Amino acid sequence: MISAVVDEARRQLGDLVATRRKAQSADGRQFLVGLLGRGIQASKTPRMHELEGRRIGLGYTYVLIDFDTLGLADHDLGAMIELAEALGFAGLNVTHPFKQAVLPLLDDLAPEAAAIGAVNTVVLEAGRRTGHNTDSWGFAESFREGLAGASMEAIVQFGAGGAGAAVGHALLSLGGRKLTLCETELGRARGLAERLSERFGAEVDATDDPALALAGASGVVNTTPVGMAKYPGLAFPGELLRASHWVAESIYFPADTGVLGGGPAG
Repeated sequence: MISAVVDEARRQLGDLVATRRKAQSADGRQFLVGLLGRGIQASKTPRMHELEGRRIGLGYTYVLIDFDTLGLADHDLGAMIELAEALGFAGLNVTHPFKQAVLPLLDDLAPEAAAIGAVNTVVLEAGRRTGHNTDSWGFAESFREGLAGASMEAIVQFGAGGAGAAVGHALLSLGGRKLTLCETELGRARGLAERLSERFGAEVDATDDPALALAGASGVVNTTPVGMAKYPGLAFPGELLRASHWVAESIYFPADTGVLGGGPAG
């Protein structure tokens, strides 16, 4: 039975698509895509995607499916994917907190998504849902560009969820020698540490103690949602950050998160 909340969300999303779906390419090709997540109203993704679509001559409409704005529960994820299919979406991006929750709702996983165990992109085609992960590649490319030459001797990564799984793969593929996963849900961190260690043959530890994790670290990466507009603050006590640490952030809005804007403690 469809709840009143889901029914209203369907109406709102249908109205939004009808309003936004104005772009039409000269050759008649048109694509409708969206982003599934929570607290995503400040996302820059729709504008970036639509501008790029326009540049290459595609009719491209990108909408936000914000579970907070629509008043949806996490378990409504399947209903929203079904609605996207019914409305003719070509695909969906997936962000916090659904990058792993979406896995059981898919028909197929691309090799990189299966290895990482998280999805940030779902292609809807021919009645099938195929999950992909571009987070790992994207983080690795950004790291090469912005932190070339940074010490990979001992890295601390905060977070072991969907984004954390992708970034952990990227860090080890970039040559990370030792990776410590610091996560409040210690069991989740241990599970990811075991998978990463098995795949890369690297030393990967798990802890829920930030001070212990950061002792002797060369670099720090935040893959938690802490720092987003919805979750302001730091994923760890700021005084633990030192001038000798290099810092990487998986959050791209706002530009100055707590860990980037606060600077080292000394």
